Formats: sequence, structure tokens, C-alpha cells
Amino acid sequence: MIKGGSVSVSGGVEASPLLSVQGLTKLFGSFAACNNIDLNIGHGEIHALLGENGAGKSTLVKMLFGVLQPSAGTISWEGAPVVIPSPGEARKLGIGMVFQHFSLFEALTVAENIALSLDPKTPLAKIAEETATVSRAYGLPLDPSAHVADLSVGERQRIEIVRALLQNPKLIILDEPTSVLTPQEAERLFETLMRLKAEGRSVLYISHRLEEVQRICDRATVLRHGKVTGACDPRQETPASLARMMVGTDVAEVKRDGADAMGEVLVEANRISVASRTPFAVALKDISLKVRAGEVLAIAGIAGNGQSELFDAISGEYPISNNDGILLRGKPVGRLRINGRRLLGAGFVPEERHGHAAVSALPLSDNLLLARSRSDRKAFLSGGPLGILKRDAILSASRRICSMMDVRKSGEDPTAGSLSGGNLQKFIVGRELDRQPSVLVVNQPTWGVDAGAASRIRQALIDLAKAGSAVIVISQDLDEIFEVATTIAVISDGKLSDPYPAGELTLEQIGLLMGGIHEGHAGVETADAH
Repeated sequence: MIKGGSVSVSGGVEASPLLSVQGLTKLFGSFAACNNIDLNIGHGEIHALLGENGAGKSTLVKMLFGVLQPSAGTISWEGAPVVIPSPGEARKLGIGMVFQHFSLFEALTVAENIALSLDPKTPLAKIAEETATVSRAYGLPLDPSAHVADLSVGERQRIEIVRALLQNPKLIILDEPTSVLTPQEAERLFETLMRLKAEGRSVLYISHRLEEVQRICDRATVLRHGKVTGACDPRQETPASLARMMVGTDVAEVKRDGADAMGEVLVEANRISVASRTPFAVALKDISLKVRAGEVLAIAGIAGNGQSELFDAISGEYPISNNDGILLRGKPVGRLRINGRRLLGAGFVPEERHGHAAVSALPLSDNLLLARSRSDRKAFLSGGPLGILKRDAILSASRRICSMMDVRKSGEDPTAGSLSGGNLQKFIVGRELDRQPSVLVVNQPTWGVDAGAASRIRQALIDLAKAGSAVIVISQDLDEIFEVATTIAVISDGKLSDPYPAGELTLEQIGLLMGGIHEGHAGVETADAH
């Protein structure tokens, strides 16, 4: 390991780095999100920035892109100290950034979205022409006239990358770029990054997928608790050693001990069809599934193929007209809303953390209370169902969840919005596990979560099923699906494939199912698991 993150891969000091950071610090009150960070990024290198959720990665890159201003330290660009007061000034310097969460208007075309971040005097026709040219040149083909609403998530990410490339950057910052991509789309992205490197451009690459870091990155700088704890050549490391550098200890291996014992059917969908609620939604088409006690049914699929709509139907966020269409523990619940289904022992974790699973402005204790059903809240009341809230009991439950899931927080009861995305995810999953639900439905359980947190969440899902619950995991991460699933189904264009025992599917077969080839045509026989 090379200490400090400011030494070249060959061991010599970088003579003239493209970007250099010295003593960069960002304080939020008395809390140091970034503490005296040194970092050098050379010309024409792909540099990984690694760390647990809450390690300070997002805060650091926001300072480099002008979203946040440092409390102390300096940023040097091509050897000269600079102040970056805004993203616009960062772009003028030659810094581009593709955020983890896209900033696109679905009702606008590709060219119109790209035009929003370019010189307003540039004619739209010229932007469309340049978009087509640049996207083809970098192997990221786009139709400038296509509406964003009609594009896959992978194509939407191409828009963000091409938009950055049209600004002719010398450094591109990518935050979790493959978290929403299929394996084939990820391969195309890697080819693009190699092209950028060959042109002498630099990339700062943030990812929790350590195999990717090993494969494409020249150097890696590791953050922990807001400080640089070391750097390395990731090609000389293993995923396990990189994870150890990030968390300071070995990451627990997810284990599934013994045979899976199946019990009674706890959740069932019977040929449900749901029309598109908006012009941009996906209709569900004749979906059936059964999940038994002790089973983890993992639902794979490319983003935007009906995952959210399926979650909404099973959770009761959008009830269906046929009450018998969905059964929980044998009871028809199709027309029940979320609280009614929670009263039957179900728990739900939606994909969107902020605004859906949690209210960002409220403290964790209030977010815990909001997610409890009426019967669950009795433990927090004195004097009957209309009694006084026992704040100590709520805070105690919140502390218990944070301890169980290793939630890193800056105070006793901080707001949900003050937590990093991964730590908030751990709290949200822990909040549902704390109820010991008989049925748990989770949409993208470890999206944007570091290796240690992902291992903890996946093990918790497996353990819940082993305790006799039925678990449905909707995920785009194929590694995760194979790690947790007892059975696997694939959703494509609102249709759900037959379920297959997890041990009988390969990545290639899942890829065919993702493309809409169902019912035994993916090279495997239909499972008779149910």
C-alpha cells in the first residue's frame, strides 16, 4: 500500500498532476466530513476513489465540482491554485461530472436535455448534430431526437456522459456509473473510458464494485471516516484486500448454511395486470408469483421494465382492483393499502430512499415512527392508542436499529437527510427487519452501498428467510441476486418469467430472460419450485 494517495503507480512523485488537493477539509458544524485530504490525479489516468458509505467521497467530489466550498485546504489545477465557486466554473476549467442520480427531464429530447448545460446561444440543431457525432465516436450511440422517457436507464446514462464530453473536459468524475447498467452496457462504458484515457483525459472513478476498480483503474485512493488512509495500485490487490482497506477489517462473507426449508405460501400474486399510471410508467402484464416461508425470490431485470410498478402493487402503494389478485398469508389484500398490509405482518423497502422510504428533514426517530403500523405504535404510547408518545422508547428503538445495522451517524438522533445514502439505506432496511415481518419486499436493497454494508444487508435478508419469512428482492445487481436467492425470476417489459432455482441459472441465461425470452426458451427448463 502507498500512503497518502499522492504517489504515482510507478512509485515516483507525480511531477505535474492535472489536479492536486492539499489539506482539503469540509466541516458541517463540528463534524469533519473531509479531514485534511491530499490527492493527486495525473494526466491520462483512471483514478479510483474508494471508501465506505459516509467516508467522505461525495463531499470531496462536490468540492472538486464546485457544489460545496471547502472549509480549509487548496485545490490546484494544472499546477495553479484555483477556487471553484460553482459547477459552471468547474466546467470552464475542464472538469465534468456524471452524478449517481441523473438530472434529466423525461418529457424533453436527448438534444434538449444536453442543451440545458451548454451555451444557450448554441442552436439546437448544432447540439443535435454534435451529440450524434460524439456519441458515435465514443461508442455511446444516441438518437438526439429521442425522448428521454422512451430510453433505458443505460441510454440515459449515455446522455449524461455525452453531455459531459461535449464540454471537452480534461477530467471526468463518475459516481457509481455501472450501478444501473447491464453487464453488456458496462462493457461498453469500460471501452469508452479506455478511449478517454488514450486521449490523455483523466477519470475519477467512484464505485463499490471492486472487480471493476481492479480491472480499469490505474490507482486508487482510500478514504475512511473523512481521511485518506492509503492508496494502492488496484491491479495488485484483490477485491477482498480492497474491501479490507476500505473498512479497516475483513468484510464478512455472506453465508447460506444448510438446505433451504420451504414452508407455506405467504405471498401470492394471481395473474395481475396493471395499466400504466403515467405516460412514462410500465404496464404489468399477467404477473403471477408465489413465495413460501423460508424462500428468497430474487427478481432480476434491467431498470425500467416494471420493477417499481410491481413493488407498488405488492406493497399496496397502488392497490389493484381485484382483491383476490394478491394474497398475504392466505388473505386477499389487492385493495388494501400499505398500512393494511403491514397489519398482516408485511414489510416494505422502496427503491427511493429520500422522500419515499424516509422524510429527509425529519430525525431518524420520527422516520421510525412513521413506518410503523397502528398496532406497532402501541409500544411507543402510554395510556392507550390515543396516549402520549414515549420518546425514550422511540429513541431506544432507533438506537437498537442503528447498532444492529452499524449505521454511522453524526449525532444521537440526526435527520435522515444528514446520513450518507448507504447509512440511510441500512437504517431503512433495519427499521423493517426490527419488526420481524413475515413477508418482506425490498426494491434495490444495496444500491449505492459499500461492500461491508451490502454484506450486512444481504446476510440479514437470508437470515430473515431462514427464520421463516418470505422475502422478495428486486435487484439489478446480478452478483447480489446469485448471493441471496433461492429462486430467481426475471421481469422484462412488465412481464415476469417463470421462477428458476438459483443454482440452475447462469449469467448468460439471465441475460436472455432480461431480453424478454421467457418460458423455457432461455436454455433452462421451467422450474417446478412452486
